[in-house]
Amino acid sequence: MSLKIKIREDLESALKEKRQNRLSALRMLLAAVSNREIDKRTRAWKEKPELSTEDLKKESQLTDEEIFETISSEIKKRKEAIDLYEKGNRLELAEKEKKEIEVLQSYLPKQMSEEEIKRTIEEVIKKVGAKEMKDIGKVMKELMPQVKDRADNSLVSKAVKELLG
Repeated sequence: MSLKIKIREDLESALKEKRQNRLSALRMLLAAVSNREIDKRTRAWKEKPELSTEDLKKESQLTDEEIFETISSEIKKRKEAIDLYEKGNRLELAEKEKKEIEVLQSYLPKQMSEEEIKRTIEEVIKKVGAKEMKDIGKVMKELMPQVKDRADNSLVSKAVKELLG
């Protein structure tokens, strides 16, 4: 079963069970997925105007990997909103965003622990022969495909800087 179908089914069950936080988060996620599909369809239509409507629809379907990217993006937006709400002393709104993050994270692959992240970074540093901060680009280029969707990018970046610094 594709991830999008699972999200839709979970949205329906949240609707039946009247779980408002979950319902809200899943609706926003499906809207973000739909927007990405529309963007993808528009690009495909511009590149290949000879495609039929059916072919365009098939070509614009997001893969699970692309949906993971969308989920990560939505989580990042909510983290930024939490910071702003906390600065504005709107703790109830920050709490709502935190609950939505929990819902969204349940659809991502199992997240790496900090130990796993550091171990992976150390392996990559050895592999590329990085010695100082100027080598951070080489490390990140090699590292990001390995931790993609399984670790928070800001944590990864911070750990790389610590280990190289």
